[in-house]
Amino acid sequence: MPLYEYHCDACEHQFEALQKMSDEPLVHCPACDEASLRKLVSAAGFRLKGDGWYETDFKSGKKRNLADSGTGSSSSTETTI
Repeated sequence: MPLYEYHCDACEHQFEALQKMSDEPLVHCPACDEASLRKLVSAAGFRLKGDGWYETDFKSGKKRNLADSGTGSSSSTETTI
């Protein structure tokens, strides 16, 4: 679930809320209980972890070109007449 940032125009309170993407935006400020919240647009912060998202990312040596190795096909062919 994504984190959304909200800002209250009445009391200037700013906070983050963990919500589903399908949830309605929050309206009431938890600090002053006024209906003056607005959702802020911000950059998402995330980190890609694990064994790699793409076959060639962060690999070295023989592991680097796994997709190309072993296919044995080439784009240029010779024709003898």
